[in-house]
Amino acid sequence: MSEIDPVMLVDYGPLKGLIGVWEGDEGMDVSPEKDATEENPYYETIVFEAAGDVTNAETQKLAIVRYHQVVKRKSNDQVFHDQIGYWTWDKEDNTLSFSLAIPRAVTVLAGGTWQPGSDTLSVKATAEGTDWGIAQSPFMAEKARTTAFEMEVSVQGDSLKYKQTTYLSIYGREFPHTDVNTLKRVG
Repeated sequence: MSEIDPVMLVDYGPLKGLIGVWEGDEGMDVSPEKDATEENPYYETIVFEAAGDVTNAETQKLAIVRYHQVVKRKSNDQVFHDQIGYWTWDKEDNTLSFSLAIPRAVTVLAGGTWQPGSDTLSVKATAEGTDWGIAQSPFMAEKARTTAFEMEVSVQGDSLKYKQTTYLSIYGREFPHTDVNTLKRVG
């Protein structure tokens, strides 16, 4: 008798299309420099794994997709961004959450509502928000404070496109740090 994989029994809803290994080499990172703006073309790999579900307080059930993103500059083939986290979906009220942690002592928990039938996942967070938020070390809060975050991800077949904007207060000015890329499913 064959075993049934319990992960396959979870309704991942709008997150199902994310599951797999994705690679893209069309990325563009627009980030702040002290006296200028820097543009870095990049390539990346994102691995999304089905992680089952969890029940919160015996009432809320979340489908979970775990991910790991590694981004390398095209100019020198060096990793300049490594990120881990989770996408979750609450089927009952179509709530999405996106958590990310980067090794700069910054974490984000962004959220949004999925529109049934849409192929786009949209989430937002603010540092001053009460529902979705941003946590950062005292150093980052003083020198490179993240004030808000928003992201849109769209999956159509084996193509994944995203745009994310991290709003920073850095070098005495406000700066919308953006990352965009188109990736192809490779596994």
